[in-house]
Formats: sequence, structure tokens, C-alpha cells
Amino acid sequence: MQKTAFLFPGQGSQSVGMMAGLAEQSPIVKETFDAASAVLGYDLFDLAQNGPPERLNKTELTQPAMLTAGVATWRIWKANGGFDPDYMAGHSLGEYAALVAAGSMDFEDAVAVADERGRDMQAATPPGSGKMAAILGLDDDVLIGVCEEAAQGQVVSCANFNSPGQVVIAGNEAAVDRAIELAVAAGARHALPLPVSVASHCELMRPSAEAMQKKLEAVALSKARIPVIHNVDVRTHQDADEIRDLLVRQMWAPVRWSETVQLLIKNGVSHFAECGPGKVLTGLNRRISREISSVALISHEAIIETLENWS
Repeated sequence: MQKTAFLFPGQGSQSVGMMAGLAEQSPIVKETFDAASAVLGYDLFDLAQNGPPERLNKTELTQPAMLTAGVATWRIWKANGGFDPDYMAGHSLGEYAALVAAGSMDFEDAVAVADERGRDMQAATPPGSGKMAAILGLDDDVLIGVCEEAAQGQVVSCANFNSPGQVVIAGNEAAVDRAIELAVAAGARHALPLPVSVASHCELMRPSAEAMQKKLEAVALSKARIPVIHNVDVRTHQDADEIRDLLVRQMWAPVRWSETVQLLIKNGVSHFAECGPGKVLTGLNRRISREISSVALISHEAIIETLENWS
């Protein structure tokens, strides 16, 4: 049997009405969202279905919604007789969903952490102080140099190494604007500001990381049933303190996604399933390698078809 990996998307894959099709086919979606709502104190499923978009896109609300969507999809997979994959990984916030699915973190604990994470990240970059942008068509080393030149005493750095030639930068708004100009001058095909309210995975997140350290110290972590590749160091870990440290560092360190997928391929993984709304990671996978099979489990039909084809 081929080796498989399940991947969980992070912030940016959300949309009003997400999970509606799966919710019509399975009560697991609503049950999972209801469990999250009990932790949060508001109706998370109503937010996911009805928005409005500007509310769903607020970082402190997006993060619990995306975590819950990923876990609900995983639970539907298992309820339909789905097997455990060989590996798991999650993009940024998606790492929490991966840890829940792997049996390392309790779902309700993860919801509470995602809620705190989103609020702390938003507080670290008040409106107008931070910015992110996608840079397409530059080598990583060139873009790192561009950010160093653009900083001028402020913060701007590579935040997400998503795929070859597709990197997201983050930092102070003025510094990111300078980096965009320099990236275009250096030959970038596109340099697009992103509609996000925080500057994730850069030094501006250090204060949030300190707050998260205290939150995570109160969270019990178990040995994962399925190896999880972590964003920060592209390795698997079983020690609880090491995982807590990685989740804290993840807030200000870059997401090494391209390396993560390349490591999984090196370890023999040929089939990848995206577990959550949207197809962002599936698209990135195809940019990383054309030799692998990638599917997005965005519908009941997709789950059943994947089960039939991969079993």
C-alpha cells in the first residue's frame, strides 16, 4: 500500500458557507462545531455558515473556525472507515488540527488555544501596523536578501515558504511595502498584499508567543499515534515540552511548508489528502511536485472516492 499524509490548512482557506456540503451529509460537522462553541461561548457554526465575511476573517475568529473544520473533516474520514495515514502536517494553525487528529492534543484544549492564539496575534499587530504579501517568482535566497535590504530598522522577513517561487513575507507595513518594490525590481512576477489583519510568522509576533507559552503550559500533550511534521524544524517530535516550544516558536518563525512536503516525499509518501475547507495546500503540493497524488477532502463524495481509490 502506498504511503499517505494528511495535511491541514491554516488561516486563509476560510470562506462563508464552508463545510455546508459535508454538514448536510454528516452530523459530525455540526457536533464538532457545537463542541467548539461550548468552549468559545459563541455559535461557531453560525459564524462559519453566515459570516459576514469581515467577521469570519478576523484572526481571533478565523483560527478556531479553521481548526474545527479540519478536525470535523478528519472525524468524517474516520467515521467512514478511513485508515490512519503514515504522516500528518498542518500549515501554521493547521498544525493544531494535525496534533488533535494524531491524538496528541485534546480537541477542546486546541480550540481554547486557537482562540487565545488568534486574540494574541491580533493584539500584537494593531490595525495598520502589520502587513503580509505574497511574492511570486523569486528564489528564496534572493527574497531573503530583499527583506534584509527593505527592513531599515523595522521588521520584514519571509513568513511562509509555501512552494518554489511562492513565498509570503510579513512585518511592519512600511517595511513590507519597501520589500514589495524591491522584489518587483529584482524580477518578481507578482507581489501581492494579502487581505489579513495580522503579520504572522515574523518578529512582531514575539509578544504573542510569550503569552502562548503560558497558555500551552496548561495543556496536556500525549504521544501522537501518527507522526506529525512540525513547521519550525521540519521534524517529528514526541516530547511534550519540545512540542510546546515548537508551537510557541511557530508564531514568529517561518512556515517551512515546501521543505515539509519535500521531506514527506523523500520518506516515501506519494498520496496527500487535504483535510479541511478549500484546496490551498493541494495547489501548493502540485507546485512542489508533479509526481505525487493530491486530493482535497472538501465533500462527502471526495472522501468516499478517496477511500475507494486509496484502500
